[in-house]
Amino acid sequence: MFAKGQGISRTKYLRKLVCERLCGKAIDNGYQNADMLRGQEQEQFARAAYEIKTGNTVEQVGFVQHDTLMAGCSPDGLIRSVAGVEIKSVIPTVQLDTIERGGFPPEHRAQIQGCMWLTERTWWDYCSYSEDMPENLRTYIYRVERDDTYITALQAEVTVFLREVDALTEKLRGI
Repeated sequence: MFAKGQGISRTKYLRKLVCERLCGKAIDNGYQNADMLRGQEQEQFARAAYEIKTGNTVEQVGFVQHDTLMAGCSPDGLIRSVAGVEIKSVIPTVQLDTIERGGFPPEHRAQIQGCMWLTERTWWDYCSYSEDMPENLRTYIYRVERDDTYITALQAEVTVFLREVDALTEKLRGI
């Protein structure tokens, strides 16, 4: 999810969505680097490590669609009817940075709060996993509480953003 004022990323995402609507199919950017591929390969191990460390059973789900907006999310997992988990499989230097900083990386705030908004959950665990780290540093978990003030602002920004997507799509269809 993108908030208004995020510049080039917001503009690129808006144009991608407009093109998908105009073309009638998903547009895959196709970019993957070695770290992204490794992260995908490691996600199952990270999920298992999270379950062992917390005792939570993670339910894997697909895309969660908002009831009325063309918005949704793809949670890494849901926990009972109250929570969810975001799993990142990272390289050791990123793991060390996250552990030293504490909390969770702020660039994931919109994603995590957006997942809580769309899945109607009260908390979300951020789990960072790095298989090459020593056992005691391999799995880092931070509990993120629902922030209704932030979610209200996020929902407003998403609504504005989607109106912009609609307007540009309609304008281009009329050319």
